[in-house]
Amino acid sequence: MIKEFKEFAFKGNVVDMAVGFILGAGFTGVVKAFVSYIIMPPLGMMMAGIDFKNLELTLREASEGKEAVVIQYGQFIDEAIAFTLLAFVVFIIVKKLIAGMHKEEAKEEASPPAPSKEEVLLTEIRDLLAKKG
Repeated sequence: MIKEFKEFAFKGNVVDMAVGFILGAGFTGVVKAFVSYIIMPPLGMMMAGIDFKNLELTLREASEGKEAVVIQYGQFIDEAIAFTLLAFVVFIIVKKLIAGMHKEEAKEEASPPAPSKEEVLLTEIRDLLAKKG
């Protein structure tokens, strides 16, 4: 059973998938930072200086050892924009990959393989015999 697990875990596809997940997690962090620190500040400034991270709705104030109950909808807006941007980038990447694969398939179908030397020689012999006969 351990041998089968090792064969499964270290196959090329599983390792490639793991690398993809690691890169995806890193990319997600970069996109979140881009949205939080580059996109949101100017957007908040254009909207009368609103800091989205501080937008919240307090349901219950903190009192006597109880924490406040707060809905942080500004954080949600920040995360939603980050997700939308990430989804758009992934869409563009996948679309380019699929378009590239379709171009390669069309290129392969469009150009027939060149005839071999034997086929060329046999064609010449056939044509010469047709001229004589």
